[in-house]
Amino acid sequence: MEELEKKLGYSFQDRALLETALNHSSYANENRAAGLESNERLEFLGDSVLGQIVASYLFLTYPKMPEGQMTRLRAELVCEQSLHAVAQKLELGRYIKLGRGEEHTGGRQRESILADAVEAVIAAMYLDGGIAVSKRFIDAYILSGFEAEDIHTVTDYKTALQEHIQRKSGQTLAYELVSESGPDHRKTFTMRVALNDSPIGEGSGRTKKEAEQNAAKAGLKALPE
Repeated sequence: MEELEKKLGYSFQDRALLETALNHSSYANENRAAGLESNERLEFLGDSVLGQIVASYLFLTYPKMPEGQMTRLRAELVCEQSLHAVAQKLELGRYIKLGRGEEHTGGRQRESILADAVEAVIAAMYLDGGIAVSKRFIDAYILSGFEAEDIHTVTDYKTALQEHIQRKSGQTLAYELVSESGPDHRKTFTMRVALNDSPIGEGSGRTKKEAEQNAAKAGLKALPE
């Protein structure tokens, strides 16, 4: 824990909060007799803390930015891919506690598990040290060096894909739900996009819309220019 605290730039007064933030539900379920709590409740809180800090940053930094653009930028900054990148910088996979099944199926590298753990850690810092502590972490790992024009992934990939296939007449796109997982408050959806009934891409996200956008992005990469 001391090693991770150094990476976080914060020493916990109640280290049990940090330990809980690293308890995946699979590990907590296997150790119910010990009364262990999973990090799911902390994920829920961390998601809100992160969203509020990023929203405030965008509002104050870009006073002329319209609401719609701020919404898209916030979604990009707090998305699973962004949080996964933070987890990789922290090497968070080394510290997460997983159940045997998740361990054997590569859960330590799973994007959704790592992203959720980042949110849980943010919540643990918030509860232990207040909003200023979690803000310092978010500033350092998510907002540091951010420029609005640098984010290109806020493109509407569904529209771009639709425009791409319309170059040739008679082509149709269809999106379908492949799977959904996770607790009700933190579900992960996987969507598939098919061109003329042939799958061309899949994508995951916290909402079906986000998953569709990621599926469309994968579909665009799969199609010839």
